[in-house]
Amino acid sequence: MRDIEFNNCVDDHADGVYRFILKNIGHVEDAQDIVQTAFEKLWVNRNKVEPLKAKSYLFTVAYHQMIDHIRKEKKATITDSYEEANAKATYQKDPELKQLLLAAINELNPTQKSLVLLKDYEGYSYQEIGEIMNLSESQVKVYLHRARIFLKEKLVHLEKVAN
Repeated sequence: MRDIEFNNCVDDHADGVYRFILKNIGHVEDAQDIVQTAFEKLWVNRNKVEPLKAKSYLFTVAYHQMIDHIRKEKKATITDSYEEANAKATYQKDPELKQLLLAAINELNPTQKSLVLLKDYEGYSYQEIGEIMNLSESQVKVYLHRARIFLKEKLVHLEKVAN
């Protein structure tokens, strides 16, 4: 990968990687650090990464950095202001509905949450998601199906409670 291809990669994929990480961890500065680290690793390995595989490489590196970050955060105390800041920064058009959806997504386990975000928000194929998360394509489909069932049941339950 040449310098110009790296710069094009930054232009094309920085927002998507950042969105994915931010929606998973909800902390702006940590998301920026993780994305920066992913691009730094791409730069260091630019001679080994094909330009067509750069997007997948970035998401894979960022995903693994995010998992490491989450593991470290679990050891520390997590505050409620963390989720409130994420909800305010991310959703503004229909705050009530979007907060309900965000709350439901946040109840998923980390694997399911990442799958939903990669498939439904970022538009990756099952195969690409499998490569990013080190899962088989069938595992991706099963876990994603279970996550969607959970979200559907959660949102239907919330709708019944609201009415």
